Amino acid sequence: MAVIDQMPQVQQEAEERRAEKRRAEPDCRKRLPRAARSCLATTAASALEVSALLLEDGGSALAAALTAAALALADAGVEMYDLVVGCGLSLGPGPSPAWLLDPTRLEEEHAAAGLTVALMPVLNQVAGLLGSGEGGPADSWAEAVRLGLEGCQRLYPVLQRCLVRAARQRGAATAS
Repeated sequence: MAVIDQMPQVQQEAEERRAEKRRAEPDCRKRLPRAARSCLATTAASALEVSALLLEDGGSALAAALTAAALALADAGVEMYDLVVGCGLSLGPGPSPAWLLDPTRLEEEHAAAGLTVALMPVLNQVAGLLGSGEGGPADSWAEAVRLGLEGCQRLYPVLQRCLVRAARQRGAATAS
């Protein structure tokens, strides 16, 4: 009987999280160009517009868009101080919640809190940080930031290999 009594509260909490995500959406749109601008080495003579078309959201969409934008700029030959690498995190529900790195869409929907970290790994500089929800004490948020930064650092070599492979393929195509 107690479970049935809690259903309206659970539905209300889910609706509040969805409303919070809708309120944060315009902020997300602003953050993508800001993160891209922070990694440009020469902006005085450049005007760039970066757009990301999201075909499907499997989770961590903002982090993926930040990373994809940085890869696209680097692949296009835009000089940058560093790549921007994004990582998304969600705080799972329950009595002993844990931060999940690269959560699925379903995990994000049921999360008590969410965090997106954008890092320039070589410079070890945070390019963006966006959090929402109730993540508990400050120590919990600090742990999430640390986990997100580690995730970005671990993803960076993969991005480097992708860029090198693309450059080699482009070089082989022009040689033939």
